[in-house]
Amino acid sequence: MRAGFADPVLGAQSAFRAAMEATARPGSIQALPVLPDAPPGLDLAAAALLLALADDTTPLWTAAGAEARGWLAFHCGAPFALPAAAAFLLGPPPPLATLGLGSDEAPQDGATLLLPVAALEDDGPLLLRGPGIRGERRLGVAGLPEGFWAARAALAPLAPRGLDVFLCCGARLAALPRSTRVTEAG
Repeated sequence: MRAGFADPVLGAQSAFRAAMEATARPGSIQALPVLPDAPPGLDLAAAALLLALADDTTPLWTAAGAEARGWLAFHCGAPFALPAAAAFLLGPPPPLATLGLGSDEAPQDGATLLLPVAALEDDGPLLLRGPGIRGERRLGVAGLPEGFWAARAALAPLAPRGLDVFLCCGARLAALPRSTRVTEAG
């Protein structure tokens, strides 16, 4: 079995702190502790986040292969679930509207998507606005599934229900809470 964090406590604390910083400052890029060796097909940032956030009470869905699923089961203990029942989803997702979006009474029950991307840049064509952003923040993202921004925008009228997203690239991540509005600079 491939190793998780070299120091499980400090690694999980560092990953949790990076996730909280990213969520508090949507679109800011945060570095995560480096894992010594994640299985093929498992993004390092996504793997680190799951080691910090997932446990035996958080249903997980992933399209990753058997080795990655085994690694996640061993290190996190998270049960695997269908996409609509998952608290965390890893990888290119099924249609966003079919995922767990919480309810008006319990919007916190909405799922969190960990989405690997090819590139994350501090500056780019995307303008982010909303809580945690003074004015606006720019972000560059490459490698998203086709139609992702339109599908995400279609969820906005459901607020406070929705889907939180962590964009994962290597050992870095950026958060897009459901309250963050994303438009293209024009």
